[in-house]
Amino acid sequence: MPPSALDGLPRMGLGLGSNLAADGLPDPFRLHAAEPGLFDYVEYSAPLALERAAREAPRFAALWAGRERLPALFHPVHLNLYGPELESPAALAALDAHVRAMRSPWVSNDVAWWHAGGHVFPGHRYLPPPFSRAALADCVAHARHVQDALSVPLLLENPAVVARRGGMHVLDFFAELHARTGCGLLLDLGHLLSHQLACGLPADAGLDGFPLEAVIELHVAGGVVTRHGARRFYVDDHPQPLREEVLALLAEVAPRCPRLRALTFEADGQPDPIAATMLRRLRAHAPKPGPGDAMPAAEPAAAAHHDPVPAALGATRPWAVFTESFTGAPASSAEPVEDPEGLRVELDFRLAVLAELVDRDWPWTRRLLAPDRAALLAFSASPELRAHFEAGAGEDVAERFAAWCERRLAAAPDAEACLVLRFERTARALAAEAARRAPPAPGGVALAAGAGVGVFDHDLSELLYAGQGLQRHLDGRAQAAGAWEASGLEALRQVARRAPPARWPFAVRRRAGRLELLPLPAGLARTLEAAARGGAWSAFTAAPGIHAGAVQWALASGWLQRG
Repeated sequence: MPPSALDGLPRMGLGLGSNLAADGLPDPFRLHAAEPGLFDYVEYSAPLALERAAREAPRFAALWAGRERLPALFHPVHLNLYGPELESPAALAALDAHVRAMRSPWVSNDVAWWHAGGHVFPGHRYLPPPFSRAALADCVAHARHVQDALSVPLLLENPAVVARRGGMHVLDFFAELHARTGCGLLLDLGHLLSHQLACGLPADAGLDGFPLEAVIELHVAGGVVTRHGARRFYVDDHPQPLREEVLALLAEVAPRCPRLRALTFEADGQPDPIAATMLRRLRAHAPKPGPGDAMPAAEPAAAAHHDPVPAALGATRPWAVFTESFTGAPASSAEPVEDPEGLRVELDFRLAVLAELVDRDWPWTRRLLAPDRAALLAFSASPELRAHFEAGAGEDVAERFAAWCERRLAAAPDAEACLVLRFERTARALAAEAARRAPPAPGGVALAAGAGVGVFDHDLSELLYAGQGLQRHLDGRAQAAGAWEASGLEALRQVARRAPPARWPFAVRRRAGRLELLPLPAGLARTLEAAARGGAWSAFTAAPGIHAGAVQWALASGWLQRG
């Protein structure tokens, strides 16, 4: 697409970012209904294909139904603009059909490596390119490949960084990326702060001479700044509050962007009232929505614009970047780590994300087999996780963790960990089966949507109680002592060792992506087991052993439903 495609883009105004999760906060549609002038559009993240987005993003239906009164901008975060392979023509055709159907005036994405082997990197924690000439050539090839397939402009966003890689300043890198592709720019101010802190620079370093006239959109979002020795690091984390440094950058940068069309607040995870308060503050910095003005983009230099696309990507060896990012060590002794301190901070955050993802399915197995940084690093550096991305092995990170556990247990048998892994595998399978169950017919009874009832051959009630209590205890000590004492989790092993063989009924459901487990006393077990068999509501409530109190509790707690 020629640079003239940027001419006359509409002024979208102030936007709110959303990943369209079912229970995600803030709820853009509830906020807009309550206060229509609070923001002007939703910028949403979803899979590239419209059909998959409609299937996997629970609030996509609301976005689609309301797109006339609340416009949408597509920010897919499933789009590689760096990495060893270009996006497939089929994926880009699906992306273009998606944006045309949603009437998104442009598409934006962080210039980074997002997915490999059909899987997004854990927690959408992408791998940013090194800011080097070689990586620039790769990113030019990716951007041109994507833009050539789209009927709307592609905006290139500067990625968040923690560890320094490459010798270029991020703004110099993106200035040249713009010049060599003709793509407009999305400047994320939190991401810019992350680079400045990683390099020990003032927050506004490099802005003079940067083509702010090419900036079409600005992003602001929450993040955390921590100090390690003499250095400070910014970690992008949207549920956190906006830093004052980011707001100061916004006040400085927004008036200097003559073609600014949108300011988006990525507030994922923030409660509605908190997001609303910040949106009111941000309104003063946003362009007023309306028709676009004529804004011819600066033509890139002809020679640079016609540079040949590399026949093969990977001059920066992206898999070497992967190895460094997930293991904390260079891919080879000939490639020393450029920023060891920054890499450790980056790796710590990746390990925290891995632990959070694994804990959704294997909370107690993880605490027995990967309770500390060293064990989490062993999983992060494992062939099981690498194969997940390199060869597309396994459906999700949780499944790869189970495979890693099984290999460890085969090499070093551990009766307690085997017992807990077997139980959590049973619970996970029950929850998956429950998710496929049809609702009860009118006048009928069933377990609530997504709830399942099972029986295990050991009574693990004490394990569930002890695990939650230990977590609270160790978390509280860590806040005071500055270190998390994983050795305290030895109590879980003792509890698992003494778990008595017994018929132990339990209920399970998935809430906010996590498995929720409920030990069942006899009366509640009879109630939920009877509901799982289905039938008429009247027959169910009249059956022997079914007590009204248990039924009322199960209904109120969301474990039981009637048709």
